[in-house]
Amino acid sequence: MFRPYALILLGALASAPLHAQVLSTLLPQADGYAVLIVSRERLEVATPCEVGLYLQDQLAARIYQGQAVSFNLPPGDVSVRLGVIGTGVCEPGIVQLKGQHLQLEAGEVRRLRVALSTSGLYLIPAPALQ
Repeated sequence: MFRPYALILLGALASAPLHAQVLSTLLPQADGYAVLIVSRERLEVATPCEVGLYLQDQLAARIYQGQAVSFNLPPGDVSVRLGVIGTGVCEPGIVQLKGQHLQLEAGEVRRLRVALSTSGLYLIPAPALQ
């Protein structure tokens, strides 16, 4: 019995080393990585809307109340921007263009949390875990 999806699967498996080789040439090589953890405390940003986390101007995560996200990133300079995203009342009227730059070191674990001021959303250091 002929199964076309089996051919697709075999084709994908056969090309996997090629994809890994191509990706390794495109991605910057670094010794180790850094971990960036961003949390949204329930009372810090009192809105039911999602907070969009942008890394290097690309939407990397949607953060809901009480949620945290983490990323393994290459060491170096990282551009981080936050913004309210969603539909209806959560639809952003003005896109927040101002971001923050983080300098990450290999092996570092950086914990930040989302905060809100009259200037918009921003990141502050999170308290150390005990």
